Amino acid sequence: MDNLVAGTVTAPLPLAGRRRRAARFFEAWPPSVLLAIGWIVAMLLIAAFADLLAPYKYTATDLRGRLTPPVGLGGTMRHVLGSDELGRDVLSRLLFSIRMSLLIAFFGTMLAAAIGTTLGLLAAHFRRWVEDVVLMLIDFQASMPFLIIALAVLAFFGNSLVLFICLIGFHGWERYARITRGLAISANEQGYAAAVRQLGAPAWRIYGLHVLPNIASTLIVSMTLAFPETILLESGLSFLGLGVQPPLTSLGNMVGYGREYLQRAPWILLAPSAVIVLTTLSISILGDWLRDRLDPTLR
Repeated sequence: MDNLVAGTVTAPLPLAGRRRRAARFFEAWPPSVLLAIGWIVAMLLIAAFADLLAPYKYTATDLRGRLTPPVGLGGTMRHVLGSDELGRDVLSRLLFSIRMSLLIAFFGTMLAAAIGTTLGLLAAHFRRWVEDVVLMLIDFQASMPFLIIALAVLAFFGNSLVLFICLIGFHGWERYARITRGLAISANEQGYAAAVRQLGAPAWRIYGLHVLPNIASTLIVSMTLAFPETILLESGLSFLGLGVQPPLTSLGNMVGYGREYLQRAPWILLAPSAVIVLTTLSISILGDWLRDRLDPTLR
């Protein structure tokens, strides 16, 4: 009888414990963040293994099968997402476009972060006229119409992938410079930086091994928040014909070519448009979550 009573009392406890653990887990990892991480991981896997996942070469044409609708709209499994105006498989082009767009956005964001962080550290270390020059460059960069500058540069030097990535990296570096300068000045006034300086450590060691690791979390959050903007910038420029040039393909490139067939074959641009929206949304959700977790000013 005692065992029965004990069993009826203690049996619900494991269930209640699991519910509490599940509640704590979803409080630390909201479902929206888990979905965002899952989508980002899927995009990274697609970018890494696009050659293995694509059923056709993204440049392979089949004029007899042009404008084939996708499965569910009268198409067959030969072209799951349909084909474009030249008979190229939309799914294959989409997989390679994801790789290209992510690579451009990644290297562009890293280049912008490197330029901005370097200038911000120089301004915080030297101060005076160096700081004035950096702040002047920041204001000049923020006031420049980037689209007009990109048009002029690409028209004068010609369009190449390396130049396009450099242009993407040149856009938006001022935000990293502002953040780095402010955080580095604040770090210099704290005890750990002054103590290392009094021990005779050189400037590169102070900033590289002590100041930069302490402000890295804020810079990482800024990069995650700027990454969707870089994807949209690349897509917009490619949509206008200023970005990735044939035979290469990107998400914006696919949308740009598909706009001419919006009424006849909307599937050409719907798939890359959906990927752009979901990818930028997922990275934005992850960036907001990281900001709440890593930014000490929001704790």
